[in-house]
Amino acid sequence: VGIDISDRLGAALVPFGILVVGLSLVLLTMVFRSVAVPVKATVGFLLSVGAAFGATAMVFEYGWLGSVFNVDQTAPVISFLPILLMGILFGLAMDYEVFLVSRMREEYVHGVARAGGPSRAVARAAVENGFVASSRVVVAAAVIMLSVFGAFVPEGDGPIKTIGFGLAVGVFIDAFVVRMTLVPAVLTLLGTKAWW
Repeated sequence: VGIDISDRLGAALVPFGILVVGLSLVLLTMVFRSVAVPVKATVGFLLSVGAAFGATAMVFEYGWLGSVFNVDQTAPVISFLPILLMGILFGLAMDYEVFLVSRMREEYVHGVARAGGPSRAVARAAVENGFVASSRVVVAAAVIMLSVFGAFVPEGDGPIKTIGFGLAVGVFIDAFVVRMTLVPAVLTLLGTKAWW
C-alpha cells in the first residue's frame, strides 16, 4: 500500500507543480497587471521550494548536520512531503508577495500620476517606499510561521519533524531571501519595465 501511494503521489507531483505554477502566473498577472511581477514571483517560489527540498534531503536523507537537528538516523522522506511543502509554501509565498508588491504597485501608480509619467526614479521610489511600508508585515508573518514550524524540529517525531523542518526552511528562504531581498532588487533593476 505504501509503495502504491508513493507511486501515485510521485506521478501527481509534476501535474500538481504545473498547476500551482500556472495558477500563480495567471492570478498574479490579473492582480498586478504586469508580466515581470508574476514571472519573478513564480521563479522565487520555485527557488524557495527547491531550497526546502534540498535542505530536507540534506538533513534527513543524507544526515548532514543531523546532530544539530536531533536526527538519529537517516531515512527517505515521506512520500507526500513534496506535495505538502509545495501547497503550503505556495500559499505563504504568494501572501508575502502580495503584501510587498501590492504596496509597491500602489506607490508606483501614485508616483506616475504625480510625476506626469513613468520614470526610473518613480519606479525606484515606489520599490523603496512600498518595501518600507509593508516589510514589517512580512517579517512578522514569517517569524510567526517559523516559530510554529520550527517548534516541531527539536523534539518532533519522524514525519512531523521532517515536515516542520522543510516548512521552516521554505518560509525562511522565501520570506527573507526571496521576498525581502530578491524581489526589491529585481524590481529596482527592471525599473518601469517591472510594471509593463
